[in-house]
Amino acid sequence: MSLLVVGLSHRSAPVSVLERASLNEDDRIKLLQDTVAAEPATEAAVLATCNRIELYADVDKFHAGVAELSTLLAQHSGVGLEELTPYLYVHYEDRAVHHLFSVACGLDSMVVGEGQILGQIKDSLARAQELHTAGRLLNDLFQQGLRVGKRAHSETGIDRAGQSLVTFGLEQLSQGADVQEWAHGKKALVIGAGSMSSLAAATLARAGVGEIVIANRTAERAERLAQILTEGDDTHVLARAVPMDAVPAELTRADIAVSCTGATGLVLTAETIAAALEGRTGAPAAVTEPAAEAGEDGRTQAGAQAGPQAKAARGDVRETPLPPAAGEDGCPLDLATVESGFSLLGESAVAGIDAATLEQHGTWVDNGGSVDRRDTAGRGVEADAELITALAATAATVGRIPERRKPEPVLVAPRPEPVLFVLDLAMPRDVDAAVHRLAGARLVDIESLAGASADAPMASDVDQVRRIVADEVAAFGAAQRAAHITPTVVALRTMAADVVSSEIARLEGRLPGLDDKHRAEITQTVRRVVDKLLHAPTVRVKQLAAEPGGAGYADALRTLFDLDPETVASVSRLGDGAAGADHTDDFDQNGKNRGPA
Repeated sequence: MSLLVVGLSHRSAPVSVLERASLNEDDRIKLLQDTVAAEPATEAAVLATCNRIELYADVDKFHAGVAELSTLLAQHSGVGLEELTPYLYVHYEDRAVHHLFSVACGLDSMVVGEGQILGQIKDSLARAQELHTAGRLLNDLFQQGLRVGKRAHSETGIDRAGQSLVTFGLEQLSQGADVQEWAHGKKALVIGAGSMSSLAAATLARAGVGEIVIANRTAERAERLAQILTEGDDTHVLARAVPMDAVPAELTRADIAVSCTGATGLVLTAETIAAALEGRTGAPAAVTEPAAEAGEDGRTQAGAQAGPQAKAARGDVRETPLPPAAGEDGCPLDLATVESGFSLLGESAVAGIDAATLEQHGTWVDNGGSVDRRDTAGRGVEADAELITALAATAATVGRIPERRKPEPVLVAPRPEPVLFVLDLAMPRDVDAAVHRLAGARLVDIESLAGASADAPMASDVDQVRRIVADEVAAFGAAQRAAHITPTVVALRTMAADVVSSEIARLEGRLPGLDDKHRAEITQTVRRVVDKLLHAPTVRVKQLAAEPGGAGYADALRTLFDLDPETVASVSRLGDGAAGADHTDDFDQNGKNRGPA
């Protein structure tokens, strides 16, 4: 087995890169065809979703395979190889198997445990089978990946560790409120009629929205989805279909808008959303600035960049500690007032000191009381004098310097409550990111979902799924190694059968009067002897070959019995002939397991 996967996902690349590298259906087909046409690869499959683009291949050379697959991904994605390379990951043989099984179980998804990726894996396999780019290895791999994913969802509570991307997105829109209570009675606009949009529409219908409008470029698909929602047993809701050019008008009526199309450009611009907000509120949509980001100590970036006097004015002086005062002749600071255990190197040394004393200390510093001394940061007396002056000004204003000072909160203009909630599940994005800055609108997109889910707590069931994956990877590797020696064993038994037939024919020539009964008995006896002699070695060699490093046993068997390599190869090709058949019928084709993940 020489399985290689090269790809990028939401874990390795920013959303902006994933957007640019996304592949449409034609791109995926061409990528598969070009991969199997390349020298290092004999099989290929593409797994492309909104959160990942991965190319799987059976290669005969590792380094050449990595170089070729990386180049092909860059060519077909339109992102330059030098720009794409830092975001690519590579898995080989057992690590590649482990990766696909983890993906199938939802462990590598943006929302841990979601099951939509199973449908995408099934679609990827079907596409490779239709194009005849999947041979025995990739058929076995993807088939087993589907089984492992089903096992993880049926034997563990991984479903409780995460939800579908749609549900997670709606939870983010509702800001933690119960989705059903939040969505009840609202009017929803769903743009697109594909698998993800259909799932979003069904989820909103079950949540109790009052109306759903479906907009799609193909009117028939929109009407069909609207009919399903209206007549469905569990999704009975008022639903209707509209053309795409009706979207701006429908936005002025909608409370929730969900977009997931295959468009390569923006479907909803900031201007369109702003116009919809103005149509709803009667006032132009205001543009808000994002709040300053807080640093590790809770201060804003703007505050961190302020000068020392400004910092002192708000009590933020930790970054500029005072010079040591202990043991200095003439220092006006009364060290007895300093609480024990306080460092004399920082602001604690002057906590609670009155303004007059601080002014005296500043004069003492100016007069050279600390000449040629430098603190641990390497500052001179000029910087210390500046700090003392600032501290004295603060003390004069507030009376005393508080022992524990916190930065004053940055005043941010209150943002109005949103009147339009927008969920963008497309990759590349359907909705202009500038909508984040529009007052009155709340946008949740793939990028914000990635940030919200990055620190999501892992359920205890995840560990159990990881153990399942590890066991299945070991079993798959053993099965593949054992299968590698099967053509050799078949060729050996074929050779033994030919020897028996040859010897029986020679015996008949020497004993022409042998009757049928005795001839059959002799033939059966000879075959039984050969089978018994071959049974133990062939069983044992299969066991040994299934262990790590067991690939060499096939070569040893061919050498010991002088087997014709072409005979072995022909047996192997015969086995591969049925590999392209579709064996995915045992997989549940429920529509909820289909769609981007």
